[in-house]
Amino acid sequence: MNYMPGTASLIEDIDRLRQQAVMAIGQELNRRAMGGPNPSTWISQVRRRSSLLGSRLEETLYSDQELAYLQQGEEAMQKALGILSNQEGWKKETQQDNGDKVMSKVVPDVGKVFQLEVVVDQPMERLYEELVERMEAMGEWNPNVKEIKVLQKIGKDTFITHEMAAEAAGNLVGPRDFVSVRCAKRRGSTCVLAGMATDFGNMPEQKGVIRAEHGPTCMVLHPLAGSPSKTKLTWLLSIDLKGWLPKSIINQVLSQTQVDFANHLRRRLESRPASEARC
Repeated sequence: MNYMPGTASLIEDIDRLRQQAVMAIGQELNRRAMGGPNPSTWISQVRRRSSLLGSRLEETLYSDQELAYLQQGEEAMQKALGILSNQEGWKKETQQDNGDKVMSKVVPDVGKVFQLEVVVDQPMERLYEELVERMEAMGEWNPNVKEIKVLQKIGKDTFITHEMAAEAAGNLVGPRDFVSVRCAKRRGSTCVLAGMATDFGNMPEQKGVIRAEHGPTCMVLHPLAGSPSKTKLTWLLSIDLKGWLPKSIINQVLSQTQVDFANHLRRRLESRPASEARC
């Protein structure tokens, strides 16, 4: 592969900037878990680093469309983390005996969002394998997902995906699919997976299937304070199912989807030893 003069240095600069941005994410998440400083300061730092990164990306590395997807991924992450950083206004939807809980609130220009908080008795590495590295296998263990396909990978941490959702609520919620840009940032033992709806020319809407929209959404994974063998998972879910559906049904479906997800994920992790998951 031939490079333009100076491209190698540019690539090194970009990688260094990416590492700095991810380091900020990891440090702040750890501080937040222990009652650290105001998250708004951290969000501003991430946005500044993202702007600097964007200014250094050149056409010699990415096409205009790929740059647009990279920017959408960063935007999804910033918006989702911004919602999570604001602790005001959350209302409890449901709480399970094992401590799993779902909360919700209405966010201006976004709508109603749901937040799942769970602790999984598995190390963060195992969750990262299933949710990021083996993303396309989710349909094997989550009945709410028929299939996930990675349509395109851009760089090391940005993906365009197509997801077919299973019918829900006694078939009242018919077939839905999603085309999303997803951005995974990882630093040490902390991972953030964010996403939002996007357009992808090679995956037009399908007959008989309603094209719904994610976003902004994200999952945050980090070791439980004082128990590194356990992982705290926070999932922000924002979704527009499209079509005509009563809000009561939508709210019930989305909150139950998050509760079910946690249960299915635990069973998956328990049924697949770490050595098998890496094969």
